[in-house]
Amino acid sequence: MDMFRKLIDSLRAHPRKIVFTEGSDPRILEAAARLLSGTFLTPILMGNELEILAAAQRAGYNIRGATIIDPKTYHDTEGLVKKMVELRKGKMNEEQCREALTHRNYFGTMLVATGQADALLGGATYSTADTVRPALQLIKTKPGNRIVSSCFIMVHPSATGDSTVLAMGDCAINIHPNEEDLVEIATETIKCARMFGVDPKVAFLSYSTFGSGAGEDVDKMRNAAEKVKQLMPNVPITGEMQFDAAVSPIVAETKCPDDKVAGYANTFIFPDINAGNIGYKIAQRLGGFEAYGPILCGLNAPINDLSRGCNADEVYSMAIITAAQANMV
Repeated sequence: MDMFRKLIDSLRAHPRKIVFTEGSDPRILEAAARLLSGTFLTPILMGNELEILAAAQRAGYNIRGATIIDPKTYHDTEGLVKKMVELRKGKMNEEQCREALTHRNYFGTMLVATGQADALLGGATYSTADTVRPALQLIKTKPGNRIVSSCFIMVHPSATGDSTVLAMGDCAINIHPNEEDLVEIATETIKCARMFGVDPKVAFLSYSTFGSGAGEDVDKMRNAAEKVKQLMPNVPITGEMQFDAAVSPIVAETKCPDDKVAGYANTFIFPDINAGNIGYKIAQRLGGFEAYGPILCGLNAPINDLSRGCNADEVYSMAIITAAQANMV
């Protein structure tokens, strides 16, 4: 797929190291073997070295070239403890940090925080909260960002190779975003869309199109859209708008004939997590789109979360996406 070829090309030019917090998981090992064969990424597998090597051998995966780190035998745990105390700024003492670092989600995040790795991918067995919490505490948000948000990249394959690629945010992190949250979600979703070759045409979605409905949720989407227009005047942005008007030129001609985005939107901002999560899954399950994400946006370094029901192909794809984010900073 062209989208992934471009990401891999960026990694060949600037190779990255990515931490996998569940290093002995068979799905992680299969993906790591594939990544190593491509020679554009170095996996750092967290866990007991003997267990990881034995699991790889049993499954027939060649992980030669991977780095294996066991938090229990790491050579400079005290150095990480000291740095973590500094990062937590009085919110955790030395003993609490030492205990946290016995957990691979915290240990792996500290490898990123100290520059020993460029990115982290977790969640094959950890919950989303267990992956995101250490990132918020240790990696923190980029200057100017108040929140972490998420974007899904939706791809509809084409027999001609000219796939349809859409961006959707926020479908996984912020439950009830307010206007300011939506402004940040939109700006980060636009940046993420561009990373995948999408020229963003942005629709703030609602049950109303330009005042056809009324209510606080309608006002929220309209106001957020106006604020993002001011921040990014060169990006085509519209809203509030119903989904049919956003994607169907025929409907757009009836509901909002003078709007330049209507009918052709490819980047969608949802009013809350209910709409976003339901929306991307409808596109995935009924519309035949492949879903890549959630891609976390707004952090100082790339940290991403897998579904616990993921397969090795999804791990492989998300590893490429996560590492490539480090080249987009």
